[in-house]
Amino acid sequence: MKTVDFYYGHTTCSLEVPDDTPVLTSRVDELVSDKSGIDIVREAMKHPIDSPHLYELAKGKPDCVIIISDHTRPVPSKDILPVMIDELRQGNPDIEITLLVATGFHRLTTTEELRAKLGDELYEEFRDHIVVHDAHDPSKNTKIGILPSGPDCIIDKTAVNASLLVAEGFIEAHFFAGFSGGRKSVLPGVADAVTVMGNHCSKFIDSPYARTGILDKNPIHEDMLAAARMADLAFICNVVIDEEKNTVAAFAGNFETAHRRGCDFISEYIAVKPHPADIVITTNGGYPLDQNAYQSPKGMTAAEATVKEDGVIIMLASCSDGNGGDYFYHIIADEPTIEDAYQKFLATEQNDTAPDQWCSQILARIVRKHTVIFVAEPEQKEMIEGLKMTYAPDINTAYRMAREIKGEAASLTCIPNGISVVVR
Repeated sequence: MKTVDFYYGHTTCSLEVPDDTPVLTSRVDELVSDKSGIDIVREAMKHPIDSPHLYELAKGKPDCVIIISDHTRPVPSKDILPVMIDELRQGNPDIEITLLVATGFHRLTTTEELRAKLGDELYEEFRDHIVVHDAHDPSKNTKIGILPSGPDCIIDKTAVNASLLVAEGFIEAHFFAGFSGGRKSVLPGVADAVTVMGNHCSKFIDSPYARTGILDKNPIHEDMLAAARMADLAFICNVVIDEEKNTVAAFAGNFETAHRRGCDFISEYIAVKPHPADIVITTNGGYPLDQNAYQSPKGMTAAEATVKEDGVIIMLASCSDGNGGDYFYHIIADEPTIEDAYQKFLATEQNDTAPDQWCSQILARIVRKHTVIFVAEPEQKEMIEGLKMTYAPDINTAYRMAREIKGEAASLTCIPNGISVVVR
């Protein structure tokens, strides 16, 4: 027997499994460097991809807006922002810098979360120059064009009014946009709810190209690229992180080509072959991405790609912050069955997309085909059951329940971090 550790909240859950049990993990930890994260970023910034240096872009610009990630993303901003800020001031010592928090469709980031993300020094320096994007306040957003698929492209006025718009971020597999990072800083990062919902419509979510690790022919990605072009996103610095959330690689420059370079790079380390099994255990990589149920379909899609027909998926996510969105929850919970919810999604026209429908639709796609046993904090039991899944208090109980369903001889595949791999 061997022990497999699964990421959960700020800790791990362990399970004893047979020695021959497949464990699907990325090889990102092979990216070992004797440099610090900030040095890795600094080196990337010295060699921007298809772009002038950031200090050159800053010359003659009175102000710059840096789009930064919010509390749900483990982006090592403490590695990235100091280098970007130094370069901006190198190009123009008097440039006024604003940090625009890309909350996307998430709740607003709190002061405490911002301080934890930026560190005391950066937070105190910029506390009066931080804008938290609000997708649900039309007065703070403005139309800049029309997306290729039809909806209005509406983004935060702070980004629109910037003399220079740049972004930080990180690159990992994304369950319907292909990869995070790059153009996602604009859409959905600082986009209005109307634009996000149009881009995340049921038709696009249902596309076979709107899957983990796929960019080409992905309709969601194509709309996101168009939004970033319309917003004049001038420069990005995106990093790759290991399982411990440390910076191991960085890509800076043109938001399209630097991002694609990073995606191609990380694909070599995170692509894994499926090992079909009756039971698959997965996670959302621990905190911060497992703090609500809304994010959980991300890790579940990795299991979906390798579980056998009518199999059992065990999902581990603490959900310490609850469901992550009442719309997300009620779209499923208020329907009599998961099939009713799924068919309702498919029948929804683009202009009628409901808030958080996309995550609910992917969750329903999985739950209608497989039994999902969800390990979360005890106070989330009712919420998990409302989402048509089975609650379990811990991993050992969940595994016992799965074997009762599939039999003691059921095969097992383990995915300790479901958002760190592309199963294909």
